[in-house]
Amino acid sequence: MTKPKIFIDGESGTTGLQIYSRLNQRDDIELVSIETSRRKDSNERAKLVNAVDVAILCLPDDAAREAVSFVSSTTVKILDASSVHRTAQGWVYGFPELNSGQREKIASAQFVSVPGCYPTGFLACVHPLIAKGLLPKHFPITVNAVSGYSGGGKNLIKQYHAFHEQQVGTTSLYPYGIYGLQFGHKHVKEMHQHSGLESPPLFVPAVGDFEQGMLVQVPLPLWMLDNPPSGEVIHQAIADYYQAEKFVQVAPYKDSTLLRDGMFLDAMAMNGTNIVQVFVFANDTTQEVLLVARLDNLGKGASGAAVQNLNLMLGFPEELGLC
Repeated sequence: MTKPKIFIDGESGTTGLQIYSRLNQRDDIELVSIETSRRKDSNERAKLVNAVDVAILCLPDDAAREAVSFVSSTTVKILDASSVHRTAQGWVYGFPELNSGQREKIASAQFVSVPGCYPTGFLACVHPLIAKGLLPKHFPITVNAVSGYSGGGKNLIKQYHAFHEQQVGTTSLYPYGIYGLQFGHKHVKEMHQHSGLESPPLFVPAVGDFEQGMLVQVPLPLWMLDNPPSGEVIHQAIADYYQAEKFVQVAPYKDSTLLRDGMFLDAMAMNGTNIVQVFVFANDTTQEVLLVARLDNLGKGASGAAVQNLNLMLGFPEELGLC
């Protein structure tokens, strides 16, 4: 049996290296690489894109657009890990757990876009509640999230690594800092379109002094509603939505065993996995709920999600090569 050929355009980048590492261990596919000296050669990239079964794009947005323009083959499938096609017409959104039938759409599509890391956590929390009508579509949503510095790509990783090598005492390079303060972050449109909300959420991302890991927090002031659901009802709705899913885990309600010292939610606990964990914290007296998603920004937030989608596109078991 002929092994499907896979080309990673941008395999030297942060996400590309992670995907390559995951796929290079497998014997059921054939990885096709471009010569280092020809990585920016458009003719060579176009040739490889059209010569394989699946081309995975791990590129800046403009380069991803260029790579898609190379496609002339009607049989090659494109899996884009950039942000440029996540809300584009003709592209299937690569979040298999998002909706019933999403897996089938991914499996049959020629063009699939890998979700962003922040939107993955946000949608895992919010979409079930919108879909089930527990939150009205007009509800004003805010998102506060922190990611490890690997989410900033090669340059930010290099900055932190260089600083850590010279670190003296307890000083740090941006131990915690928010950004995107002009609003309109590129993930917002993706969050809005795939959540079912009428208006985009107010999104405030942050970077922390740790390499991998992510927490996405969505506070819900349910006292704004005429008949607010209880925290337990919210939790049960999300748990039911993902009850058959391997890669979306809903933590037990009011269970502190997953908290460090029974108090702290560690952003790095899902590192090295393709799992997003969802937590529901609630105070029914004050009618406040906090939804939190915890994931590896380079796992379920990037390379793990890409491999999960690739497996579906090739007709392989979805969990192959993932944990």
